[in-house]
Amino acid sequence: MSIQSGGRRVAPLRAVLFAGAFSLDLGSVAFAADGLSLRDALMRAAAFDPSVPATQARLDAAEAGLRQVGVRPNPTVGVDLENFAGTGSASLLDRSETTLYYQQTLERGGKREARTDVARAEITLAVSRGDVRALDLLAQVQTAWIEALASQAQVSVAEQRLEIALRLERDVGRRVAAARDPLFTGERARTAVAQARIDLDQAREAARNARAALAAYWGGSSDFTLDTPPFFTLDLTAPPPLGNTPDLLLLVADRDVASARIQLERSRSVQDPTLRGGVRYFGDGNEAAFVVGGSIPLGRYDTNKGAIEQAQALRVAAERDLDAARIEREREIARLTARRSAAASEIARIDAEVLPSADRAVRLVRDGFNQGGGAFTYMEVVEAERAIIDARARRLDLLRSIHLDGVRLDRILARHLPLIARLEAR
Repeated sequence: MSIQSGGRRVAPLRAVLFAGAFSLDLGSVAFAADGLSLRDALMRAAAFDPSVPATQARLDAAEAGLRQVGVRPNPTVGVDLENFAGTGSASLLDRSETTLYYQQTLERGGKREARTDVARAEITLAVSRGDVRALDLLAQVQTAWIEALASQAQVSVAEQRLEIALRLERDVGRRVAAARDPLFTGERARTAVAQARIDLDQAREAARNARAALAAYWGGSSDFTLDTPPFFTLDLTAPPPLGNTPDLLLLVADRDVASARIQLERSRSVQDPTLRGGVRYFGDGNEAAFVVGGSIPLGRYDTNKGAIEQAQALRVAAERDLDAARIEREREIARLTARRSAAASEIARIDAEVLPSADRAVRLVRDGFNQGGGAFTYMEVVEAERAIIDARARRLDLLRSIHLDGVRLDRILARHLPLIARLEAR
């Protein structure tokens, strides 16, 4: 997306902003042969985005506005008839006077330059709005991609739960056949297997729905696989130094529009003279003469003071919005970074402490249960197995939380903006 100013093409503002600031290594998210990658999902959604024509139309409107504000006021051509069809000595037609004139209003106070500055600022505003809208879309797609990965991972947990239930059913079946456990224990085991099958079916359906929600961004179907390794890979590197991202540039553009409008309103307080020149024809004697004249408003009552004060107040508001947005961005980055770090620390402890301990407990309880002697009951085995499943499920929830917070960080830092630029360059 590029803009025009005065008949020349102007590079998109983001190209100036992000050159050398920071870039997304698109090769690191390249399309994987075994599944849909994030980059591929983003590119498909961006190419399918139905709002692009509307964004382009708004930019075209802003460019048309720039072309329009540079024109001068139209001149006026008129005719005056005097002493025509009067009474007395003025009733004769040959006493009439006819004046043909040309009239032009001259703009003063830099009105045309002020209008041009406002129009150029509005073009920048339109470009920034388009970038913000595109980044919002990519953030939605990235969120849907994470949710699809999380749903697929939940299928694995459900499969593990079913596998454990089937193994317990076999173990309990042998004990019941040997009369070491009552019949209702076997029924409990079969009930657990049935519930585990239902949970697995529900998890698979949820995964299909999540893929369908993702594919809806490019009008596709859920018949595809996902590149799952990125979901289990954590990258908590510190964010790069921040520049003005499109969200801040949007507020900067809004402030620049407000500043340009101050000068425009000030220029409107300067009165514009109107000059007139023409030819007067005298009916009495068939003579003609040149006439000139002019006028200028006195500016006694309407000095446009209220409009100037309004524009100044709007600029102050825009500046305060920009300051508040910068502070809020820093707070949000700090909050997300801390939350991701805490979740990653919990995952590390689950891997180092909880899962190994839960595995040992399961082996001990299972061995004691299979050996008989009443050392462990069926419910104790179930609780031990449930502990390890719960730990794995908790780990997946933490991974999902980290990645969703990462989506928010990517959105704040506009890390996918280079992808938008590459698509537009095509």
